[in-house]
Amino acid sequence: MREQSFIAGVFKQDWLNFVLTNRIPRRLATSFIGWFSKIEQPLIRDVSIGIWRLFSDLDLSEARKKTFTSLRDCFIRELKEGVRPINQDPAILVSPCDAIVGACGPIAGTDLLQVKGSWYPLEELVRDRELAESYRDGCYVTLRLTASMYHHFHAPCDCCVEQVTHIWGDTWNVNPPALARVEKLFCKNERAVIRTRVEATGQLVTLVPVAAILVAGIRLRFLDLIVDPRRSEAPAIPCKTPFRKGQEMGWFEHGSTIIVLAPKGVVLSPAVRPGSTIRMGEALLQQKN
Repeated sequence: MREQSFIAGVFKQDWLNFVLTNRIPRRLATSFIGWFSKIEQPLIRDVSIGIWRLFSDLDLSEARKKTFTSLRDCFIRELKEGVRPINQDPAILVSPCDAIVGACGPIAGTDLLQVKGSWYPLEELVRDRELAESYRDGCYVTLRLTASMYHHFHAPCDCCVEQVTHIWGDTWNVNPPALARVEKLFCKNERAVIRTRVEATGQLVTLVPVAAILVAGIRLRFLDLIVDPRRSEAPAIPCKTPFRKGQEMGWFEHGSTIIVLAPKGVVLSPAVRPGSTIRMGEALLQQKN
């Protein structure tokens, strides 16, 4: 534990964290770890997971499986049934994932806050002016999944996915040191734009999973699309896939971020604030009274 505390202390130095996780060949590192994490060799698996534990608070007690074939298999682990109860209030949109809440709150026109003093235009994030305008003065939440968290994401409400767009991009780290130093970071990274129509209200709620350095891949269970920086950008894909609240939509192959966009009339749930931790299924957004 002393070694883990020392490593954690080193990585709390923002400048050093930024250099070590960003000022490297990001695509090369991402491709290598993507390959390495799939190696199904017991010694490599055990050493890799052991090193991972040194750098994080990895907790596998909720995992459905107790043994894993590879580092990747551990990254994308599923959870035991029932460990993430879903808030069933129809007026509530639940968190699609386990996360630390980042910037959140009202959308300023069509601009979103990245970190204090740094804004980015929604149109650059989603690459669609009409879609960006539909969220004018709406509400948003930035959800950061750390490397040790459960990496699957789920439907925030009963809804239907209408379209998915893959946007090609970089693989900057998405942690606070990088967000403070890289302008419009979310608009630079690999990402998907998932448009969903809320069954109860007809409102358009969009999820934007953003990939990051190392494994980076985003997998969508309902669509034959792999959002991966090693693949070319795909056009917008129309679809009509229904989901029940809490149903799995896909997963990350490493910690990353999901930005949730909601229209005017939707607000943050009372417990949601920057820096708070939220679990999949807990109240995230709600209709304004």
